[in-house]
Amino acid sequence: MYDVNEVRKDFPILSRTVYGKPLIYLDNGATTQKPRCVVDSIADEYYSVNANVHRGVHFLSQQATELHEAARETVRRFVHAGSVSEIVFTRGTTESINLVASSFVCSQMKAGDEVIVSVMEHHSNIVPWQLQAERYGIVLKVIPMNDKGELLLDEYARLFSERTKLVAVTHVSNVLGTVNPVKRMIEMAHGYGVPVLVDGAQSIPHIPVDVQELDADFYVFSGHKVYGPTGMGVLYGKEKWLDRLPPYQGGGEMIQKVTFEKTTFNELPFKFEAGTPDYIGSTALAKALDYVSAIGMDQIAAYEHELTCYAMRRLKEIPDMRIFGEADQKGSVISFLVGNIHHFDMGTLLDRLGIAVRTGHHCAEPLMDRLGIEGTVRVSFALYNTKDEIDILAQGIERVVEMFC
Repeated sequence: MYDVNEVRKDFPILSRTVYGKPLIYLDNGATTQKPRCVVDSIADEYYSVNANVHRGVHFLSQQATELHEAARETVRRFVHAGSVSEIVFTRGTTESINLVASSFVCSQMKAGDEVIVSVMEHHSNIVPWQLQAERYGIVLKVIPMNDKGELLLDEYARLFSERTKLVAVTHVSNVLGTVNPVKRMIEMAHGYGVPVLVDGAQSIPHIPVDVQELDADFYVFSGHKVYGPTGMGVLYGKEKWLDRLPPYQGGGEMIQKVTFEKTTFNELPFKFEAGTPDYIGSTALAKALDYVSAIGMDQIAAYEHELTCYAMRRLKEIPDMRIFGEADQKGSVISFLVGNIHHFDMGTLLDRLGIAVRTGHHCAEPLMDRLGIEGTVRVSFALYNTKDEIDILAQGIERVVEMFC
C-alpha cells in the first residue's frame, strides 16, 4: 500500500507555513522538493569525500571518482540504458538539448534539412533549434494537435520528407499533461530512417522509463524535477549516435591528447563532459533515483494518476472552470483558467492561502498561441501531495472567485 503520510516525513519543507498557512506545494512541474537523504548526501560528500574526480591518485580523488561513476551506473539502471557510455552528465534538460542541437546539426545536417518538433514543446526544445536554423539554415516543422491536446499523428507522418534529419518531442507536456505516444512516434520516425530526441523532463519523475524499450535515440531529463539537486541533468544517447557527434565544449576531461597542432578526444561519455563535473550533484541525483526506485515508479505513477483524476473531478465542479488539456493519456499536470480572472491574480491570491501554483505561459508561448490565451494557472502533483491538499486548492479557488463576483 502507498503511504503518502510516511513519504511526506522525508520532506522537511512540507511542514513549514506560508503566510501563517500550511504550505501546499503544487508547483512540482517547475521543481520538486528534496527528501532528506538527498540533502544529507550533499553535505556528507562535501564534508568527507570532496576531491576532484578522474585526475588524482590520492585516496579522496579515487573515492570521489568511484561515487561519481557509481552514480552514472545508477542512472543507467534507472532508464535501462545499455551502457554507462550512453549516459552523459549535463546541467539539465536544457543543456542536454542544446548539446544535441549543436553537435547534431553541425555534423549531420546542412541548409534546408529539417527538424520536426511539436506545438506543445517547452521553449528549451524550440529555441536551440531556432538558433541552429539561424546558423545553418535548417528548417523547423511543427506537429499540430487537436483541441484535447493530443498530437495528430496523421499530420506528423505527412511532415516527413527526404530532408528530415531529426524529431525532437516532449514525452509529457508541461502545460497540458498530455502523455505523448512517443514509442509509436519513434517507430514512425525510424521508418523514415530518422532519429528521435525525447524531452523527458516531465516524465522521468512520474512514470517508468525504459529507453531501450522506447528505442529512443536521445532521451534527456533534469535532476531537480525528480527530487534531485539543481544544476544536474542527463543526456542518454545511443552509442552509435554519440560516437558520430563532435564534442559540444572543449577543455579538461574531454581530451585524450592535446598538442598545439591537434587534439584527440576522450572516449564516451567523457567526450561530452568538459571541465570538472558536478560530482557532488551526481551522487545526490543517484540518491534521488534510489529513493523513488525504493518506493516504486509503478506505485508512484498509480498514486499520482489517482490524484490527478480526483483533482480533475474537483476542479470541474467549480463554475466557469476551463481546463486546458484533456488527453486520454494525461500526466499529473492541470492547467486552468476560471472565468475572466487573470491567471496572475489567481496565483497571487492562492499564494496568500499558502498554496503554491505556477502562473504564466510556462515557457510554452507557441502553445499558448494555439490555445488562444496569454497564460494559465498550473497545478502539478508529486508523490507527496494528497487529496486533502486538492480539496483545499478547490476551496481556495472558490474563495478567489467569490472575491471577483
